[in-house]
Amino acid sequence: MLIKSAPDILSSEITPESVYRNRRQFMADALKLGIATGGLAAMPGAALGASGDGLRARAPADMERSAPAAWWQDKFAGIDAAERGGNFWTDEDLTPYRDVVTYNNFYEFGTDKSDPYQNAQSFDVDPWSIEIAGEVDNPGTYDLEDFMKPHQLEERIYRLRCVERWSMVIPWIGFPLADLIKRVGPTSKAKYVAFETLLDPDQMPGQRGRFSVIEWPYREGLRMDEAMNPLSFLAVGLYGNYMPPQNGAPIRLVIPWKYGFKSIKSIVRIHFTETEPATSWNMLQPSEYGFYANVNPEVHHPRWRQDMETRLPRTLFSSGRMETQMFNGYADQVAHLYQGMDLARYY
Repeated sequence: MLIKSAPDILSSEITPESVYRNRRQFMADALKLGIATGGLAAMPGAALGASGDGLRARAPADMERSAPAAWWQDKFAGIDAAERGGNFWTDEDLTPYRDVVTYNNFYEFGTDKSDPYQNAQSFDVDPWSIEIAGEVDNPGTYDLEDFMKPHQLEERIYRLRCVERWSMVIPWIGFPLADLIKRVGPTSKAKYVAFETLLDPDQMPGQRGRFSVIEWPYREGLRMDEAMNPLSFLAVGLYGNYMPPQNGAPIRLVIPWKYGFKSIKSIVRIHFTETEPATSWNMLQPSEYGFYANVNPEVHHPRWRQDMETRLPRTLFSSGRMETQMFNGYADQVAHLYQGMDLARYY
């Protein structure tokens, strides 16, 4: 197994700034001024911090990301912010933008944490299509614009917990997975939802290796009730900006109560099935990576204890070390899904 332990990350050079309060108006004004096509990365997100003022790291100028296509501007103009104090919001300090976009696990672009940022910048996501298949009433292949058109984008601030014991807090932009599922109409036979990442060795150097640890394409899956949970989210952006390629552009899954490898990136296929789908890490090492992959401080990975985590970035003044919460702090919203299950067996 080539997953590597998280090294220290020093990001004290990142200067956060106070967040504005009326994000929707700000973005509308930005579009009128014509800066949306080149400067959305410089905008902080919407939610307020615990003090009521909030702190956000501004995206550095060298990380600005323009719209993949013109229609994205309209989609990003009307984003709803997560309600403060609700299920989709946390008052924990946000991970600085630079750390979120430069410290990634995305093996399609390399196995080191810095490889995705270094190797994915020319990744072409336009055009992009997503296939809906299996036990649904409305199968087909949808262009990304048509795929997203009916959905109102919203911002949610979620914790992200990696099985390697590091964690982040990220403001995502996207829409509920349940909304898509209702739209495509799963049949009574659909018990699981399976996802696949793009297979494109020409653009993804990690897929070209003869001795890759993963059988491509990358696969993930959820039980239907997990997929329909209100927390399950299809993200198309973060920090008020379009999704960077190293973070899973143009669309990825975010399942905040599960370890990060369940939140599959750069999705091209969603398949509804009656049987539990094969998933990449479980195929590779089933004794270490279960299908459910719920964050559980009582069940340890062979190489990483799971009762503690390191909230990135570490600094000279803070180790970021903290106790891990059951279901990553989302037990109130998801514990009922696993009532009666032996979570040490169904890990």
